[in-house]
Amino acid sequence: MSKFVSSCIRSGYFVEGSYNFLVTRKFSAVKNSMPFGLLFDIDGVIVRGRQVLPTAIEAFRNLVDKTGKFKVPTVFVTNAGNNLRSQKAKQLSEWLNIKITEDQVVMGHSPLRMFSQYHNHHVLVCGQGPILDIAENLGFTKVSTIDSIRTAFPSLDAVDCQRRASLTNLSWDSSFPPIEGVVLFGEPVAWESHLQLILDILLSHGRLSDPVKEIPYPHLPILACNMDLLWMAEAWLPRFGHGAFLLCLEELYKKTTGRELVYTALIGKPSEITYYHAETTVQRYAASMGISNLKRIYMVGDNANTDIFGANLYDRYLKNRRLRAPRAIANQISGSLSRDVEAFVAGIDQAVNGTVDIGVEECLSILVETGVHSSDQTFAEHSPRDFLPVEEGLRQPTYCVANILEAVQLVLERESVS
Repeated sequence: MSKFVSSCIRSGYFVEGSYNFLVTRKFSAVKNSMPFGLLFDIDGVIVRGRQVLPTAIEAFRNLVDKTGKFKVPTVFVTNAGNNLRSQKAKQLSEWLNIKITEDQVVMGHSPLRMFSQYHNHHVLVCGQGPILDIAENLGFTKVSTIDSIRTAFPSLDAVDCQRRASLTNLSWDSSFPPIEGVVLFGEPVAWESHLQLILDILLSHGRLSDPVKEIPYPHLPILACNMDLLWMAEAWLPRFGHGAFLLCLEELYKKTTGRELVYTALIGKPSEITYYHAETTVQRYAASMGISNLKRIYMVGDNANTDIFGANLYDRYLKNRRLRAPRAIANQISGSLSRDVEAFVAGIDQAVNGTVDIGVEECLSILVETGVHSSDQTFAEHSPRDFLPVEEGLRQPTYCVANILEAVQLVLERESVS
């Protein structure tokens, strides 16, 4: 086993938008027992771009039986938002030569299923891949894209000189319905068009054909997924992630209006809401295996600012959840939901069970050195703006190992699993 850092410092604070959703956390009684489950990041842990890392296939052989069925409850948690869960499961199955189901996959956008109060709003969705299918799968019923906006309002997208010169019809579609929210799945193609048109939507409060006398504030709801500033592909240097696009949008909005852009929801790692969703997913998958009462989850990732930071934040939440009486937490949310994750999650549990379901007791973080984090390279520490200030200890992993195989071996040895 390679070197590891044992620094279980658990503190910090998380702010996120208000929510209204229901998650059923009751699992059927099952006879088997295994005290832990595994959460794996994908990029930089299992693959680099399209190249499967050398130790990944052997690592997963340790987690399945002779028939290829998982022995340990295992879920994949990625910030990527350019696929449906079913597509990502198929891709993982091909990479690892074992059967992965969509029930084992949490995408960056997966928690948006829970935000039902926005599902019937007319929203702009941005990202790559089958974004209309993704939006429909998540529950959104009225969706437009940047191409829809460009078609309805052709003179708005004026950065590309060639496109601008080729336009023959500059009339606007006055019947185009107002945009009521913006949903950002991941980094788009042609950032300049997306930045310009999203800013136009925010400055006009979604009514692009109606000149405004005063810039509205607060602006329209923004639901954003995937805060990764950097991620690892085949290149030896990290590549820009959706966090870089969000940073540009935030700064442009502030430069234009003098005000802060405020996210209604900021999900994906390191959001505790995403880790809560991942815990629920691994608990359900464990139940389908005939396993109950998971007490620990391990998060294996390559990015200290998202994977590790988020796991440590969630571990802090878990410990606070066990320390507080259900009634005390419930009192925090009387009247309206608090923005604090503890009150938020407690509200769900109260609505479903009438009491707070304790669930797992701790979330341990394992940092691998095959992706963004490397002992040979040092990049400035960066965390999403809404998660600042950040205490130094929150980026420190429970364990640090060389690769995913050593991470799996460490867990199995720690849990005394042969």
